[in-house]
Amino acid sequence: MKIPFFKQNIGQKEQRKIEDILNNSTLAVETLESSCEDFLGASFALAASHGTAALHLAMLAIDLKRGDKVVCSVNAHPSVPEVVRHFDAEPIFIDVDEWTYNIDLDKLESYLEEHSVKKLKAVIVSYIAGQSVDIDRLYNIGKIYNVKIIEDAADAFGATYQGKRIGSLGADITCFSFSPYLKQSVSNGGLFVTDDEELYERAALLRNHAMVYDEDDLGYIYDVVDIGNKYTMSPLEAAYNDAQLSRVPSAIKRQQEIAATYNEKLKAISHITLPEVHQDHSYSNYIIKIDKNRDSFAKSMLDSGIETGLHYIPLHLMSYYKSKYSLRINDFPVALRNFQQVLSLPIYEALSDKEVTFICKTIIEIADKRV
Repeated sequence: MKIPFFKQNIGQKEQRKIEDILNNSTLAVETLESSCEDFLGASFALAASHGTAALHLAMLAIDLKRGDKVVCSVNAHPSVPEVVRHFDAEPIFIDVDEWTYNIDLDKLESYLEEHSVKKLKAVIVSYIAGQSVDIDRLYNIGKIYNVKIIEDAADAFGATYQGKRIGSLGADITCFSFSPYLKQSVSNGGLFVTDDEELYERAALLRNHAMVYDEDDLGYIYDVVDIGNKYTMSPLEAAYNDAQLSRVPSAIKRQQEIAATYNEKLKAISHITLPEVHQDHSYSNYIIKIDKNRDSFAKSMLDSGIETGLHYIPLHLMSYYKSKYSLRINDFPVALRNFQQVLSLPIYEALSDKEVTFICKTIIEIADKRV
């Protein structure tokens, strides 16, 4: 049996949408944006070409400048500090909670208390595996220290906090991805979401080269009023992503069912620690800990036909950031310790019960042979 880390669930609705859009691409992107606003309960949504583009657009929207500082978790996808560096601004890394893998809010608040300066522009908070931080506390921290809160919810589309969908809770900006980290969809796409009309209007302007058209003219007369970029989503991707949107609730329900099976079958297995739940959890990833020799465990899984993932290699171990900011391997001990142990198992809607059982059986067999 061969089980990929991710497999897209595609049906007739997606195929019909693609066929329809080949005949008429008008308003496909606008339709997706409207659908997402309704689904998330957000005031404004802008579709972007991918999740990184949405994050980059967020940096433009808050007018990030050279020398500004943006705080983020050291346990995040490289796209997070990357979009900050593109403005010659400085990412500031914070260590993580040992069990949720999200940014440690105690350490975040301590840093902000000690370094409250004018150049401190925003905090980007990544929600790992579909579980958020204590959002009420996070937003309060943003107000106390007067910094923008930007949610990197690439792994949390459709996820909730206290029953309400992330993206509708009051962050300055929330960024989603239709092709989450390590789960590559057949279609790219990102989403910039906000309730702030000023941020929305600035992002909407800059999303397409800051070009302004004279609607009363011939349709091809335009002006450029700022420095933007090309972040727009194609109509084909918009149509496909709009069709997939209706699958999100059932996909999350299936992920939670699979997680419950993992929890039951893998409890009390030697060498394995299961994920802890501290907030609502959509289980876009199911992250276990292997007590030692994680890579050899993953290799044994792969030899049995099961692909796994890693969320994430801490950013202070990346050559660029290690050299640029003279970071030491032990500067973020919790993230480092987690990195040496974490392993993400396959979990997605198209995963069958038979495959889940095979994954559990394989893990038990591998763990049983370990010393």
